[in-house]
Amino acid sequence: MTAGALDGLRVLEMGQLLAGPFCGQLLGDHGADVVKLEDPRAGDPIRQWGREQKDGTPLWWPIVARNKKSVTCDLRTADGQRIAREFAAQADIVLENFKPGTLERWGLGYDELSAANPGLIMVRVSGFGQTGPDAHRPGYGSIGEAVGGLRDVVGDPDRPPSRCGISIGDSLAGTFACVGTLAALHHRTATGRGQIVDVAIYESVLAVMESLLPEWELAGHRRPRTGARLPNVVPSNVYPTADGGGVLIAANADSPFRRLFTLMGEPELGERYAPHEERIARADELDALIAAWSARHTTEEVLSLLDTHDVPAGRIYTAADMLADPHFAARESIVHVTEPRLGSFPMQNIFPRLSDTPGAIRWTGPTLGEHTDELLSKDLGRSPAEIDDLRKRGVV
Repeated sequence: MTAGALDGLRVLEMGQLLAGPFCGQLLGDHGADVVKLEDPRAGDPIRQWGREQKDGTPLWWPIVARNKKSVTCDLRTADGQRIAREFAAQADIVLENFKPGTLERWGLGYDELSAANPGLIMVRVSGFGQTGPDAHRPGYGSIGEAVGGLRDVVGDPDRPPSRCGISIGDSLAGTFACVGTLAALHHRTATGRGQIVDVAIYESVLAVMESLLPEWELAGHRRPRTGARLPNVVPSNVYPTADGGGVLIAANADSPFRRLFTLMGEPELGERYAPHEERIARADELDALIAAWSARHTTEEVLSLLDTHDVPAGRIYTAADMLADPHFAARESIVHVTEPRLGSFPMQNIFPRLSDTPGAIRWTGPTLGEHTDELLSKDLGRSPAEIDDLRKRGVV
């Protein structure tokens, strides 16, 4: 159990589903003590989301809730709000992703919590942020992807906007929430003061949209959907192989482009179109030439030739490919941990890698309320009789 860089930090996670809890996962991966408050009736809905195994056990929860402690607490009740305030008084970070204004209605806003804990950092994740005319709107990751510009550029040009196969808007928001948390912690070290980290899902998506805005405002260009091709980066596409597969080739820099066309037996084209501006104008022609060459070879032959000539390329990996890949194994990109209900359980490791404090997957997602009695007793001083009374009244 290698200590992570955030060992000793206490995080109180309130909220549910993915954007906020993904931030909590990242903090817990690197050693933070994450206490997650969940509604005692059903807990976080993500406990039931995702594909299920034959025994009905969901497979997403063990990952997103790893390294967290689960305490049941009905925040809609006065006693539940009192419990949350007591935990917050001991916390370094409160992480929440309720609709803006919800915590204030419960007497759990930043003003109230920071009065008892001036160094507290509150990380607030929402669809549209804490301010502005749309702050009140509900916003899931998919809405943030649409409003933030991602959906408009994803998919094939002759079809309506598509989506990624994962909840990328939520994950981006959770990642930016983690970045904001670490920045606020650094500021607190220098000043002793906490602050609010305001994370909007749509802004987290907008942040990765490259030059989308000046392309429109300064050049009048609306970036189109281009399928597997990267706009104005040539060649960067998926090319067919003789065995029915496909290889992504990204020979868009001048030197790799020359090497690609040399191994294809067309060195003169590699020289003629080495300036990238020339390739952009002839993207369809060049893609056709590369596809004709790749289609004459199997996937493994194409990958071997490209690797030998130092041309960036890769197979389109499935989960099975990842689990079988020796590079993944050598770096332990995927680890098998013991999940109490399922036994050996594969999941992605902790990223990024820190040389001295890599952190650890200490346990998988806990059962609902698994740590309620322990933490109410140890951290808040509740007696067994008091905890039983809270449970009978549905508070925990």
